[in-house]
Amino acid sequence: MSSALLDEAARIAREFDYPADQVNHGVTEYIKQSNEGLAQENTTLSQIPTFVTAVPNGTEKGLYLAVDLGGTNFRDLFTFLARQIEAFLRIHHNEHFEAHLRRRRDDGNHVVDLFDLGFTFSFPVRQCGINSGTLIRWTKGFNIPDAVGHDVCALLQSAIDDLHLPVRVAALVNDTVGTLMARSYTSPGETGTLLGAIFGTGTNGAYVEKLDKVTKLQHMKDAHYDTSSGEMIINAEWGSFDNHMSVLPTTVYDDELDADSNNPGVQMFEKRVSGMFLGEILRRALLAMHNNPALGLFKPSKTSKVSLPSDSLFYRQWGLDTSLLSQVESDTTKNMVDVKAALKDHLKIEHPSETECQAVKILVHAIGKRAARLAAVPLAAILIHTGKLETDEIVDVGVDGSLVEFYPSFEAYMREALREVPQVGVAGDKKVRIGISKDGSGVGAALIALVASKDETLRNPSKK
Repeated sequence: MSSALLDEAARIAREFDYPADQVNHGVTEYIKQSNEGLAQENTTLSQIPTFVTAVPNGTEKGLYLAVDLGGTNFRDLFTFLARQIEAFLRIHHNEHFEAHLRRRRDDGNHVVDLFDLGFTFSFPVRQCGINSGTLIRWTKGFNIPDAVGHDVCALLQSAIDDLHLPVRVAALVNDTVGTLMARSYTSPGETGTLLGAIFGTGTNGAYVEKLDKVTKLQHMKDAHYDTSSGEMIINAEWGSFDNHMSVLPTTVYDDELDADSNNPGVQMFEKRVSGMFLGEILRRALLAMHNNPALGLFKPSKTSKVSLPSDSLFYRQWGLDTSLLSQVESDTTKNMVDVKAALKDHLKIEHPSETECQAVKILVHAIGKRAARLAAVPLAAILIHTGKLETDEIVDVGVDGSLVEFYPSFEAYMREALREVPQVGVAGDKKVRIGISKDGSGVGAALIALVASKDETLRNPSKK
């Protein structure tokens, strides 16, 4: 029985193999889909222009505000945000605040000496300028119908103006772009960061693109942006890469997960890479083995005292958290103490045999390694597409998220796949410097406000 169990685990694990030839097919297809996204709207890879046209180099100074709107619902949302900004200014910058109010009373001039604010807004928007974007829809439990279809920056600015605050909403910020900006500010040397990537609960990336390659900007009549740098940061929205499944690998467990998700056929890349989904893929693979009477996984027998209670999260969709994978993958103990602890803590599975723990470890390794190798696809594609490996000695990449920060060997497996792409290879991989970038929603948003503050069209709208 133990031999059959391990044989089946190994067989399933092989279904998650993602060899070099498939990595290269993925890179080629990514470049194709990214070019389509730069040329037109409503493509698989959205390639959203962010209207951020410069990255910091660490020498920038100044005082900027950042607001990060995440996942809690408020009535009168933008008024609430404006009042929080007012409270912050009164506590931390009261002298500047009072001076602004005096000037406004004395001569009516309330345009000078404004704080520029970066507004991190983690909801789908259609952006048409660095500080302009209309809300497409609410997610994460928000439901404020009156805001849909409106410019969220204008709504916040109106609420700020109603309170006579010395604040200008200078930039609308995506968290991935913030990751890129925060990394570029803190990265060693004078090299600006090319790419910001998130590999955590979800996955996405933003990178620096040549303006003349973003040809769909020509069709956006209301778009306005600074052209002096000749570049713009693009929010790839790569979680939706290859939604039509032309090159992405799949297994029956991926297919079942997608069919039972709340958005079937969407975010297909993300569903194979990000932390939100890896635990569910593993749960479904283990459940298939558990339900196979010939294997007896997690079922008591004459030689096994394993206990799996009926209320275990093992039986519930999304019941297996990806942190279990991280615990299992990092276990190097002889008797798999950490694997046993993880099964007990997460799933209430008591007394699993070492063979059962081995089977779990085999599957965990396969699922995690595939995710990391898939993560290399957009990185390699962007490195090739931008030509940076040919022109730069160092190509700096900022990353954030629980997988890349805490999952054992995630970056190592990602780099292994990068080296298997001929246009990158060992020499190219050595040029790629990957660094953790924290607080993109805060520091990154403030930095984008700094970049935006240099745009004359913000200070003088007649120049738009």
